[in-house]
Amino acid sequence: MTIEQAQKQVDQWIQTYGVRYFNELTNTAILMEEVGEVARIMSRKYGEQSFKVSDEKIELADELADVLWVLICIANQTGIDLTTALQKNMDKKTARDQNRHHNNTKLI
Repeated sequence: MTIEQAQKQVDQWIQTYGVRYFNELTNTAILMEEVGEVARIMSRKYGEQSFKVSDEKIELADELADVLWVLICIANQTGIDLTTALQKNMDKKTARDQNRHHNNTKLI
């Protein structure tokens, strides 16, 4: 699935099952909640915290997909083409950082 297809599929789902998009501020708050859930898994799986019994069935892939879903919702409702935005961002990072990381002795 392309990013464009994902944006269209999320929009179709919202129109069919979601009635309408939550407003931008609500979706931003939901995004923060979802990112927090990813952080919770990361701190338990890769960090030093231990899992609670209630956390053991939570899957990182599902939580990352929740983050992506809300990002797509925000892009759709604000008229952002994520394919174009991501390419523009990659171009910016390439121009800015093409040698930066190779010259970082902390990464060698």
